[in-house]
Amino acid sequence: MQLARSSYRWPMLATAILGLALAGGAARYWQDQKQTRDVASAMTGGYPSRAPELIRRYGCAGCHTIAGIPGGDGQVGGPLKDLRQRVYVGGVVLNSPDNLTRWMVSPQTFSPRTAMPATGISEAEARDVAAYLYSQ
Repeated sequence: MQLARSSYRWPMLATAILGLALAGGAARYWQDQKQTRDVASAMTGGYPSRAPELIRRYGCAGCHTIAGIPGGDGQVGGPLKDLRQRVYVGGVVLNSPDNLTRWMVSPQTFSPRTAMPATGISEAEARDVAAYLYSQ
């Protein structure tokens, strides 16, 4: 009987070790995500947590595919995934937090013939959206 009980310990031990490893990986993932959000907030002066509601309110997801936004599957404008890694915003202005914010507020300032509409978003709201996009 002792031998049979012992044979059950290895799978249980292996499962426990795997569970701990996965938990450690998940903790690192969440820590990395938090750090990315904190850096995005510092860069833009905005709050990523406010952005999903603003993105819905101003209709951004109607034109753009935006990760993490329900219904954010628009195909008119470019997808906004990995925006922080791009060189240009809207294909016309260097990618920086200030330029991204200004682009969202008044895209025609940079490109008079752009299809991107002036949505009425305020600068503070645009900074929140920029923080969200840079944190993705």
